[in-house]
Amino acid sequence: MNSNRNLLFKMIKPLYYLLVKNYAWKTPIYYLAFFFLFIFLICPQPFVYGAENGAVKNRENNFHEIEAQTGIPWAYVAGIDQYERNLRFSRKDLPPVKDAGISINFSDIVWCGIGNPNLHDEDLRTIQYFGGIGKDGDGDGKASRDSDKDLLLTMVDLLDDFGFDKEHFKIALWNYYHRDAAVSIIMNNAELFNKYGTIDLQKKVFPIPRHANYSYKDTWGMSRGWGGRRTHEGTDIFANYGVPVRSTCYGTVELKGWNKFGGWRVGIRDINNTYHYYAHLSSFAKDLAVGQLVEPGQVIGGVGSSGYGPKGTSGKFPPHLHYGLYKENGRSEWAFNPYPFLTKWEKNK
Repeated sequence: MNSNRNLLFKMIKPLYYLLVKNYAWKTPIYYLAFFFLFIFLICPQPFVYGAENGAVKNRENNFHEIEAQTGIPWAYVAGIDQYERNLRFSRKDLPPVKDAGISINFSDIVWCGIGNPNLHDEDLRTIQYFGGIGKDGDGDGKASRDSDKDLLLTMVDLLDDFGFDKEHFKIALWNYYHRDAAVSIIMNNAELFNKYGTIDLQKKVFPIPRHANYSYKDTWGMSRGWGGRRTHEGTDIFANYGVPVRSTCYGTVELKGWNKFGGWRVGIRDINNTYHYYAHLSSFAKDLAVGQLVEPGQVIGGVGSSGYGPKGTSGKFPPHLHYGLYKENGRSEWAFNPYPFLTKWEKNK
């Protein structure tokens, strides 16, 4: 937001020299220039948000159009696209993401067909002849991977043999991805998109209320001795016992329970396939359950000192929240440092 505002003022600067330094107010151009200056200064938000939301709206429109065309619920297609979008962001062996476009990816051979000498083929007749899957979704007579509508129709065509009710759609997803985790992540994405009516669910918040008395620093990689030598995969946020712990994101509760290291803990996966881990809790929020959809700021538990022992052990260290982040790319999952993200979310209004 600030960078966009700075850009606007850079655009305004020449007007300032024109109006003030060169006394252009003596000429009729002054009135036109002053009008644009007024618009930029008092109404920056429409210009900024229009640029930021254009890519999201473009993708959402494509999802709703394919629903109207085929009958598949738009959130299902959005869930698939979001899953593959995350894979392409986190893996170097896949094509880069197009911000405004659909991220579903098909290899040359799968799209064009085995034995097809033209691996960039867009001709429907030769693609079909060689057993390729490419379809024409936008009606231009070609099957192009540069066309969002062609990509979406091709994916839907692969999945519609089973029907689009929830259970049969999950079977179709498994037959395509051959991975339980992929099916779970896609369906969770779809449920979130369906509940909130949008794919724009990137908002994040700090896990501890701003008014609470808390402190934290970068503790990533520090050594831990209890239970064997290991490194610290997270950030410790020290606060008073029972201070509310909040979900930092829109996501699905994947884990709730006890661990001898983390004590009472909760795990939430967001639409970016990032796993948010909260440990050493004193308690869980009432009715919190695995499979529940949560949103930024929603209370999921309280700060505590549980863990480092048998079930129910607590008090071996000062009360604090252990907060961790883990990324999954379709092949493996790894931890990464949450500290830079926490400092960013802490500054958000």
